[in-house]
Amino acid sequence: MDIERELRDLVARREILKAIHAYMRGQDRLDPALQISAFHADADVDCGLLRGGPQAYTDFAQGLLSQMKASQHLVGQVDLSIDIEAGTASGEVYFLAWHRVEGGSALGEAGDLLMAGRYIDDYALKDGKWAIQRRRELIDWARQDPATDAILHEQTMIHLSGRKGKDFSQTRDWTSGISGREQ
Repeated sequence: MDIERELRDLVARREILKAIHAYMRGQDRLDPALQISAFHADADVDCGLLRGGPQAYTDFAQGLLSQMKASQHLVGQVDLSIDIEAGTASGEVYFLAWHRVEGGSALGEAGDLLMAGRYIDDYALKDGKWAIQRRRELIDWARQDPATDAILHEQTMIHLSGRKGKDFSQTRDWTSGISGREQ
């Protein structure tokens, strides 16, 4: 066993996963700088509705997601194949996404848009940073249902999520309590 190669492989996997998670968290928290940090500057991104570079894609995604009341993206299995010597990797990332759509939905009322799919990625190590070099988003299934989470409106103490720098995970304001949450 080549310990040095094994360590480089583990570090590469960790850094690639950090990029994947930054991308998802940047979307959910409406944090464009975090989302774009997942990409190399010359990356190519294709989500079906738009194909372009990281800035064009991030602007598009942030604009679309900011029209929704909330969103949450969950990462499923991640399959990575890494060529340490070449500084390249490829992967398939499963995801599940939930979006709260208000009024303008096909349902004509608040609804939940659920989507499941995969990102087919190429990653590269450039200037000491592993990041997404090429990404194609594939949607495997989607559905839209009426919102049925009235409990979150009745029990406000359990609903503390926010966006655009106002989420507790971003502010870490332990003293503010419920009054510090985004409305």
